[in-house]
Amino acid sequence: MLVDPIQALASATLPLATSSVSSIPTVVPTLPEYQDATETGTRTLWVVFVVMLIASIVFTGMAWTVPVSKRLYHIVTTLIVIFASLSYFAMASGHSIGYHHVVVRESHKHVPDTTKDLYRQVYWARYVDWTLTTPLLLLDLSLLAGLSGGVILMTMVADVIMILTGLFAAFGTEDTPQKWGWYAIACIAYLVVIWHLVVHGRAMAMSKGGKVGNFFAAIGGFTLIIWTVYPIIWGIADGSRNMNVDEEIIAYAVLDILAKPVFGAWLLFTHMSMPETNVDLGGFWSEGLKGEGNIRVGDDDEGA
Repeated sequence: MLVDPIQALASATLPLATSSVSSIPTVVPTLPEYQDATETGTRTLWVVFVVMLIASIVFTGMAWTVPVSKRLYHIVTTLIVIFASLSYFAMASGHSIGYHHVVVRESHKHVPDTTKDLYRQVYWARYVDWTLTTPLLLLDLSLLAGLSGGVILMTMVADVIMILTGLFAAFGTEDTPQKWGWYAIACIAYLVVIWHLVVHGRAMAMSKGGKVGNFFAAIGGFTLIIWTVYPIIWGIADGSRNMNVDEEIIAYAVLDILAKPVFGAWLLFTHMSMPETNVDLGGFWSEGLKGEGNIRVGDDDEGA
């Protein structure tokens, strides 16, 4: 019996081909990640703005109850909460926000490492606020202690350096030592501030009497504790990004309320009940220079 070779080939059963090569893992490109504040953070900013605004009104009203010559603490303290209210209004309304761009490298077992672009919100108005308000806070403490003009100037300059270098660190590049270098400079400047307040300030305050010395130790210690927490929050939030933006806002909100309205109310109410804390600036503060500096008759003859 003859068999058609074509039919034989057509009816033959061929084994199915199987592939022994495993699937090759692929690398899926990652989209940029944005770390933004949510509604919780925005509401917190508005709440703090209202708190600062109320404190501004209350402190202004307290200033009107004392003579002009005794309003120095009131004016300085009121300016602190006014600047803070402006800053929080800017942040709550969505202005004064920048983004810090970071490239994050992610490691994988069977494929090459990948990178991800991370953009984190930075509220630069917060640093503007601190640049204006923290020197005024130090001025309050320095006047309370009775520090000299030279020490007050050095303390305030060190404080401004601390805030500005903190801002530079917040936007610093992370693949170089730049970011933490700025942070280290800020910490050194902070130590200078502490040195002047603890060493010189404590000694001068005690020389004004036990009541003033004890009050300065209490309110100064309260301030230094709060200020020490600020760089810790910065390192966890902006520094290492282990705290989200909402948590950062809430942490700074609590510190700002303690360091400004609470500090201001404590200082002003105690000052009003403790005459020893008065600052004597002569007639310049309330009446101006008047005739100082005018040429008097006979001055030229004496110098001739």
